[in-house]
Amino acid sequence: MKKNSQARFSRYQRGATAIEYGLIVGLIALGIVTGATALGDGLSQGFTQLSTKVTTLFGVKSGS
Repeated sequence: MKKNSQARFSRYQRGATAIEYGLIVGLIALGIVTGATALGDGLSQGFTQLSTKVTTLFGVKSGS
């Protein structure tokens, strides 16, 4: 009886650990996506500003 209880508890622990690891991986992935989005937005703004400055500096007209 005691051995059977230990086996069930062991299986329960492994399942709980797998779920915990899955949640951790999901949160890390969410953090990476959020960070990459913020980085992408920042880079986009930076290149837009650079483009505007270069266009102004060289006097290039839009569509030319």
